[in-house]
Amino acid sequence: QLQLVESGGGDVQPGGSLKLSCTASRLGLYAIAWFRQAPGKEREGVSCIHAVGARINYADSVKGRFTISRDNAKDTVFLQMESLKPDDSGIYYCAATLFSGVCRTSTPRADEYSQWGQGTQVTVSS
Repeated sequence: QLQLVESGGGDVQPGGSLKLSCTASRLGLYAIAWFRQAPGKEREGVSCIHAVGARINYADSVKGRFTISRDNAKDTVFLQMESLKPDDSGIYYCAATLFSGVCRTSTPRADEYSQWGQGTQVTVSS
């Protein structure tokens, strides 16, 4: 069982930045996606990256502001978030799968990911 650990969340003002990290042993074998969920809203796919970084996709709502990357030597996937808006607030989860056919659409599909972290809170507010 993969133990995914997210970190880097926090409180930030609109227009600010945060960098989230997702770590786990042997994470380099997995495709990783970030999802978020705000209170009272459905979980939303944010971004995904293939195991070797060959495919990357972003939801339209974050395109141009968020950047996903990975350092397989450090078993870590990052989500750099810029120009944050209040609508970006929520719990951010990273998820993993060994299935190589994921990350083919702009919005990651939760049903394609079998391993999930506990999440990290992001609050964008003035």
